[in-house]
Amino acid sequence: MRLWLFILFTCSLHARILDVVIVRGADGAEEYGKKFSTQVEAWKAACAKGEVPVEIISGAETAAKLEKRLAAAKPDRSLWLVLIGHGTFDGREAKFNAEGPDFEAKQLAGWLAPLKQEIVLIHNASSSGGFVRPLAGKGRIIITATKGPDEVFYARFGEYFAEAIGGLGDADIDQDRQVSILEAFRHASKAAAMFYENEGRLATEHALIEDNGDGVATRREVLEAPPAEAKLDGERASQLVLVLSDEEKKLTDEQRKKRDALEVELKKLKGQRVTLGDDEYYAKLEKLLRQLSEVYGSSRPAT
Repeated sequence: MRLWLFILFTCSLHARILDVVIVRGADGAEEYGKKFSTQVEAWKAACAKGEVPVEIISGAETAAKLEKRLAAAKPDRSLWLVLIGHGTFDGREAKFNAEGPDFEAKQLAGWLAPLKQEIVLIHNASSSGGFVRPLAGKGRIIITATKGPDEVFYARFGEYFAEAIGGLGDADIDQDRQVSILEAFRHASKAAAMFYENEGRLATEHALIEDNGDGVATRREVLEAPPAEAKLDGERASQLVLVLSDEEKKLTDEQRKKRDALEVELKKLKGQRVTLGDDEYYAKLEKLLRQLSEVYGSSRPAT
């Protein structure tokens, strides 16, 4: 009995406080339906690998089902919302094509407004860029397959993102044996661009990421060659992972939160080095590094 209680207690400490909700839109045509199904299955496999619960919303009255699900979201659990399907733009509003009534960016923003937990929206459809400004805000990470609502052709970005988020080696830029949201974004954006280049076609999609809450999203090309003193997106997205490495699994969600906050403080401190002077800078640096060491030290079993 004691052994089982110990196992249950340990599992609860390291359980992921995260839910993934996938919305599968209308097929439009059989060929696209197959592509959407492939993406959904890739996400399901990634969630299973990452030991994260996943829910699929599809079929008749998808919008109503999504509204109900978001209203029931638990405030103590982060939420990743993945939209897979087609999008449209009528010159005024960008919409996601669902079975039953479509829903627009303002509607989704309204459904999400009461939620205070961290929210990640990965919108893989055409015209998805129109969802950035209405949904951006503190504690939000918004990724879209297009740079605006007027990119209305089928977007391939989602195919590459679904493949990467499960831990694709080619997407692991920093070689830490796991793929962050930012790494998956960069991989999928580059892969989509290469598709059009290899086909000799004009690119009809340009993915965006927004995670600093200012409503101004950033393209991959800018992240890879950032202007001096630019306030870019991607910092928080670089810390979030669906499928954890073996080393990362040793930390609880609370330990990861503390580690992530300390890393942000370290980055700020490095930017203040010139104004602080060496003595103050190194004193603060030592304090932060000791705190980081305590986080990682507490994850190791006692000897």
